[in-house]
Formats: sequence, C-alpha cells, structure tokens
Amino acid sequence: MKLLLPILTIALLASSVFYWRAHRYDEPARLAPLESGTATAYFAGGCFWCTESDFEKLTGVSAVISGYAGGTTTDPTYTSVSSHTTGHLEAVEVRYDPSIVSYETLIRYFFSHIDPTDPTGQFVDQGDSYLSAVFYQSETEKMIGEAEIKRLTDSGAYDRPLVTTLRPFTVFYPAEEYHQDYSTKNPARYHYYRGASGRDQYLERICPIRATKNVPCLKAE
Repeated sequence: MKLLLPILTIALLASSVFYWRAHRYDEPARLAPLESGTATAYFAGGCFWCTESDFEKLTGVSAVISGYAGGTTTDPTYTSVSSHTTGHLEAVEVRYDPSIVSYETLIRYFFSHIDPTDPTGQFVDQGDSYLSAVFYQSETEKMIGEAEIKRLTDSGAYDRPLVTTLRPFTVFYPAEEYHQDYSTKNPARYHYYRGASGRDQYLERICPIRATKNVPCLKAE
C-alpha cells in the first residue's frame, strides 16, 4: 500500500501534464503559409468555433483561421478578448479561391449563418467580443457588404433592424492553437456547445422566412 500511493501520485501528475499539453490555451497557432492565388476575407460572427466550421464547408474555401480583429491592443489573447475590454471581436480569416467562390457569395453565406439583428452579441454569447461584423479590405468589398445589408433590409425578412457593422480591416491576430479547427479536434464538446447555443435553432426559424421573401439562406453544397 505504501508503494502503491507514490505510484498513483506519479501517474496522476503525469496524466495532468499530458492533459495540459493537449488543452493548453497559450500555444501559438500553427498556420500554413498563404498560397499563391488565394484571397482572404474577414468576418466576425460570434463564437469563432462556429463561424470557422460553417465557412470550412463552403466550396472554394481552402482554410479558415480563428482569431481576433477590430480592437486597439496588440497580440490579444483569448483571455484578454473575453474580458470585452480590448475592442477585439472573435473573428475568422477565410482563405478562398476567387476563381471558384466570389466575395459576394462569402458575404451572402456569412449573413445566412448569423443573427444580423442582435446588437449585443450572437445567440448565447453576449458581450462586445461577440458582435457581428464584416471587415472590408477595399471599397469594392465595402459596397458588396452594403448591398447585401440593403437587400436583406428591403426584403422585410427580419423584424428588427440589421446591426452587423462594416469596418475597415486593419490587422488580424490568429487565436491560440487550441481554438483552431476546434470542431474537428473536439467534436463532442463542439456539438454540445453548438446545440445549446441557439444558433441552429435560430437559423431553422429564420431561413424559411427568408425563403418566402426571396432572399433564401445560402447553404454549403
């Protein structure tokens, strides 16, 4: 028994170390370099786990990176952004082939997977870091975003004003490695979170309404 206790203690410590290494929050993201001919687009749609997962399903998108954008601090972390004091939003960088999928399609797809009328966050996640936004990199992207907001507003599909903002892109900070591809690395936890977040329930309600107004939700094929 005296020998067993130290062995159990060592085993517990070892398992704790391995768990920490697998779930540490401070490890920098391991990102592939941007390939030639690949364009980027930036969106904030609430929880970046969900926005990342949604865009990864879209044909023409080669990669989606979770991160932070729109704030005033440099090198933000998940902890600092979650305090809602940095001005940063949870955002994603969408890498795509413009010969396969257009920026206009990305915009329409984005608005088909968020609640653009929520002024305080997205679904269960509330607070400044969960606000929805489009970060445009050119006047053309800005005009495409404005046109989509006008199209949806004029349709009458939403019973509240659209409040998703269009903001000039400045810099994107990739989130920690723990948050990258979260839906594939932690499928059980992701599906539990998403199912309880209210996102899919909202989309199941609003998409049929949009269809009757001739602005159907754009879904991945």
